[in-house]
Amino acid sequence: MRTTTFFAGAIALATALHPITAAQAHDVYADDHAPIGVMADHAHKKGEIMFSLRAMHMEMEGNQIGTDSVTPDTIVTTIPNRFFGVLGQPPTLRIVPTEMRTDMYMLGAMYAPSDSVTLMVMGNYIEKEIDHITYQGVIGTTQLGAFTTNPKGLGDVKVAALFPLLGHPDPTDDVRDELTLKAGISIPTGSTTKTDDILTPMGGNPTVRVPYMMQLGTGTWDLEPALTYKARRGEMGFGVQGSASIRTGTNDEGYSFGDVYEGTAWVSYRPAQWVSLSGRVKARTMGQVDGIDPFIVGPVQTANPDFQGGDRVDLLAGVNFVGTHGALAGHRLGIELGKPVYQDLNGPQMAGDWMLTVGWQKAF
Repeated sequence: MRTTTFFAGAIALATALHPITAAQAHDVYADDHAPIGVMADHAHKKGEIMFSLRAMHMEMEGNQIGTDSVTPDTIVTTIPNRFFGVLGQPPTLRIVPTEMRTDMYMLGAMYAPSDSVTLMVMGNYIEKEIDHITYQGVIGTTQLGAFTTNPKGLGDVKVAALFPLLGHPDPTDDVRDELTLKAGISIPTGSTTKTDDILTPMGGNPTVRVPYMMQLGTGTWDLEPALTYKARRGEMGFGVQGSASIRTGTNDEGYSFGDVYEGTAWVSYRPAQWVSLSGRVKARTMGQVDGIDPFIVGPVQTANPDFQGGDRVDLLAGVNFVGTHGALAGHRLGIELGKPVYQDLNGPQMAGDWMLTVGWQKAF
């Protein structure tokens, strides 16, 4: 239902942005910005303000160990339970996650106090759903039942300063190059203590702290640098970005998430001023959780800090629209749909399935 709403709103706005006359009243182009899934790709001129709103939907399905798929039955009969020996804990895993859905709504603002720096802040609201199968008792492959956990709330706040190292090219130039440095931090405003009800192998329904991947924040102050180069050559555009999330210290629960390093590259084609098409590849590597939360305990893979992170490559296709006349002049709409083509996971771990981002932007 949420994904359908994303598409319906995007199609309606795209229709409204389409010029109804040949007149081009504003010097804005659809490829002035990177694909909507790429953030911090541009700076602004002195005094400019930009607001943005993004909706991101991500789905995961099935499990992998390394690059190989693994069934729930295999997990519960072969993977040791890290917490075996703790009261009530079986020798192997007995709860397996099967599907996960994440919706994230991101509200951002940018302001340029001078031509040499643009300030950026972004907050987000996150809702996660993860389906599980619980196996009965301490051995065997008899399924006891299923349950879903559904934590939701505010995530971490991001703040950054963007520095245009190659200045501000004229948006009407057919040949242009931009290089933007981002110095950012993530403020730990998202919860790391969310709880939910589960179904245990013995049939109980306790309320427990949900595992690491289900929490809404990192609990640490994280450094988030990035460097972005993008260029236009007539109707063609291209760009690359390198970025990272580097954890500092340990959170109040006794752990820190693994560092994340990403690289992405894209090409775009602009058949008309108001629309551009893009193709993008993104590579990501993420470390394991360092430390352990003593309240995250259970016969499920997501409770094990070692079963986190890995390597992943996504392919994404996108479209950018911009209004060029009337009341919608300067309003931007971006849509990007992607799917993993390679995953090497520290598993057993859930595998990514697909993701969708829809976003609106407007500068003043």
